[in-house]
Amino acid sequence: MVNAPIIPTGQAFDLLLAGWQAQAEGGLCASWMLHGRPGIGKTEIVQALAERIGARLHDLRLTTIEPQDLRGLPFFDMETRRTIWFRPEDLPDDPATPSVLFLDELTAAPPQLQPTVYGLLQERRVGLHRLPPSCFVVAAGNMVEDGAIAYEMGTALSDRLIHLRLAASADDWLRNYALPQGLDPAVIAFIRTRPECLDTTEEAVRRGEMIACTPRSWARVSQIMSALSDRRLRNLAIAGVLGEAVAAEFRLIAEEIAATVQIEALLEARAAHRLSLYPASLHGMTALVFALVTRAGPETLPAIIDIMAELRDLGARRGAPFASMPLAELGTHGFELLLARALERGWQEAFLTSPAYAAYAAEREAAGLG
Repeated sequence: MVNAPIIPTGQAFDLLLAGWQAQAEGGLCASWMLHGRPGIGKTEIVQALAERIGARLHDLRLTTIEPQDLRGLPFFDMETRRTIWFRPEDLPDDPATPSVLFLDELTAAPPQLQPTVYGLLQERRVGLHRLPPSCFVVAAGNMVEDGAIAYEMGTALSDRLIHLRLAASADDWLRNYALPQGLDPAVIAFIRTRPECLDTTEEAVRRGEMIACTPRSWARVSQIMSALSDRRLRNLAIAGVLGEAVAAEFRLIAEEIAATVQIEALLEARAAHRLSLYPASLHGMTALVFALVTRAGPETLPAIIDIMAELRDLGARRGAPFASMPLAELGTHGFELLLARALERGWQEAFLTSPAYAAYAAEREAAGLG
């Protein structure tokens, strides 16, 4: 059992980024270990970190290599009468270039390989080769209780690491992965309304089922939605990713959203003609809000701000079924995501000049929500 606190993947990324910055400043030099179920996003976190810090990623899958692949091969030098070890090219060696050494599938690596990894994790060397100070070391692996192939980690190995135990969080995944990656609106809406379906690994293991929903599988479903135009074949493929029960539920929502969510029509319509274009279901409205955030850009942002403000009042303007939906909360959440995206990309001027957003902000201030 990994007796570390459970954290979402977004927080793990923030912690690794802080660790890298501390190492770059000379205040901390440590190796990190990401524990989590298969498909939770461990590899994606490390890839995102390398991209964020402008580092070269050295990705070593430890289940595919032998000890000599890390230690190198011996060569007998006749002149010095010594054995020389040629290090592998997969290890970082340039002190001028930031790098991330990712030791993936550490807990599934054969036990005979682990002693070779010890030096990389603690002394930051293997044989005579030392990792440069600009190299950041991260390992990852599944846990035994996840139903994945894994070995128990001994104290000699665990003592060399800072352990982060990851768990899937729907809010974190939607905000920090699904929206930035532009996943299909149906996937986003489904997880928003059924967050327990983001990761069903524990339930699948308990039932003896091979297929489970994971963050990685939902990203794959998003790809299938755009790649396969034949609905019958697409549904079969999705069932092979999510399992039959969840896929059937997702299919109903996806078809409803496809039939009712009209992003382009809303963006092109004048205000007087928009009311009839809103989907008359909570799933549809949820998909619409997230799709608007994903669709936001310098040219579309003014219209999207107007739509986001307008949808909050649909209950009063159109009555049933909109009056029974939590559209004020949904619109507020949409504005938060939209504003965060705008600030990140330097589009905040659209909010400063928008009468619709000014009215929304004044309403929240009057209600004491700030």
